[in-house]
Amino acid sequence: MNQNSQTPCEDADFFAGVPDSFQRLWTPHRMTYIGGEAKPATKESQDCPFCLGPQRDDETSLIVYRGDTAFVIMNLFPYNSGHLLVCPYRHVSDYTDLTDSERIEIGELTAKAMRVIREVAKPHGFNLGMNQGDVAGAGIAAHLHQHVVPRWAGDANFLPIIARTKAVPQLLGEARALLAEAWK
Repeated sequence: MNQNSQTPCEDADFFAGVPDSFQRLWTPHRMTYIGGEAKPATKESQDCPFCLGPQRDDETSLIVYRGDTAFVIMNLFPYNSGHLLVCPYRHVSDYTDLTDSERIEIGELTAKAMRVIREVAKPHGFNLGMNQGDVAGAGIAAHLHQHVVPRWAGDANFLPIIARTKAVPQLLGEARALLAEAWK
């Protein structure tokens, strides 16, 4: 543990073998994502986190806003602080299978999410996107979701590039509370 921080970080001097100049920033919570434990066992709605989330309270499921046909939820494995997902309530995997009203509301909620994140976090830009299918990189391909990722100049530093680690400075619950309050 680094003496100046609560972040689990170890100097290489304490490892067996030849010491090097690196410190190790441990992110064991990422193993849930890497190992696939957070993915639904099937493509059915009964074990889909995007179907189960709206059945619980907003704080527990990290929901920021509930609309008529779609809702906004924090990404449990965010690329950056404030990373939101816009999901239809209906368990549908392909953009072309959305109804007109779902497609319109997802677009409106995406725009609102950008406005709210700008107000709360002052990002310099955004990445928006939908990964359609496993091969396209969808973590949960069975339930369509639109990513709204705030970006800041310099946020792609050496950690994700070299160490495959992302330092996210704000806890999900804190970010959800700020975004939900600003949504009103």
